[in-house]
Amino acid sequence: MKKCLYVLLPTFLLVGGWSLFGEVNPRQAAIEKRLAQALKLYPDSDTNKDGVLSINEGMAYLEKHPEVRAKLQAAMGGGGSRSQPPSFIPGAKGIRVFVCGHSYMIFTAGMLPAISKSAGIPYLDAGSQMIGGSQVVQHWNLPDDKNQAKMSLREGLVDVLMLSPNLLMPDEGINNYTKLGLEKNPELRVLVQASWVPRDGNNADFVNSQRDRVTQEQLQQMRDSQNQNWMVALEEQVASLNESIGKPTVFVVPVGEAVLRLRERIARGEAPGLKLQSELFRDDHGHPAPTLALLVSYCHFAAIHQLSPVGLPVPASIRQMPEAKELNGLLQQIAWDTVSTYSFSGVKLGGDSDVSLR
Repeated sequence: MKKCLYVLLPTFLLVGGWSLFGEVNPRQAAIEKRLAQALKLYPDSDTNKDGVLSINEGMAYLEKHPEVRAKLQAAMGGGGSRSQPPSFIPGAKGIRVFVCGHSYMIFTAGMLPAISKSAGIPYLDAGSQMIGGSQVVQHWNLPDDKNQAKMSLREGLVDVLMLSPNLLMPDEGINNYTKLGLEKNPELRVLVQASWVPRDGNNADFVNSQRDRVTQEQLQQMRDSQNQNWMVALEEQVASLNESIGKPTVFVVPVGEAVLRLRERIARGEAPGLKLQSELFRDDHGHPAPTLALLVSYCHFAAIHQLSPVGLPVPASIRQMPEAKELNGLLQQIAWDTVSTYSFSGVKLGGDSDVSLR
């Protein structure tokens, strides 16, 4: 995607670890240091030959030479990964789910089994893989012996593959993993998380408390920017990929929209137990506090099982919060309303019965 979606985006494009979902050093000096390192590695990136690599020059070079991103990460110490192998017994019955993403989604690997169990649905952990701030293609480019996602897919152990790209689109890793998984499981479903925007799209001086002053009108502006730019690129890639496959296989989980809906409820004073938008985040960047992590997990529950989470019991993660039962119900309803009314989610309203009635 050539258009910059937010003011923050150009600062982080030079290596995958600088993406909007990455853990970054906010100091300008650190940015300049990395630019200087990149220039030493790729002197031809300095197109105006002034001896200084600008952010725009770096962006243009990466667009022309996307293959260098992984090399830059390795050279600068970025892109570290961690993974877990499948944990179910061979022959066990249930839906086999692999979670492959960055820090705005990886926590679902620990939450979804318990949520599914509370709904009486067998859930099998097919493994997980995490790279901070990652594009999906960074996972794809890991060596085979460190690429648990590839291993699980090649062994035919995955029914649902969860992926979380960052704002750099298109992301060829989505295509690559989908095609690999279909070789062993023609019924594979791929769920791509559309995340929320770090720092509300602001610069590195942004602090979490600033979220408390965001109005409903500003939240709508954030929604419009997301929907008119990055979401268009993501939806176009998914539509094209499904067309090439010949059937619906890849779907989008609109987590970012669910986050905005919850923040709007807080701004209106209509969220039980929550008074401030900043309570949803554990840091300035935007990593989720327990309430937000639960909302995200409910969105994925709805997408994976094609069922509403409304009626499920209050989980331990928010049980001690004020008005926990009412808050839990709100999170469940927002998740279902958001996922079930979004055409790219693959969830149809015909399956909207509360799980409490099953």
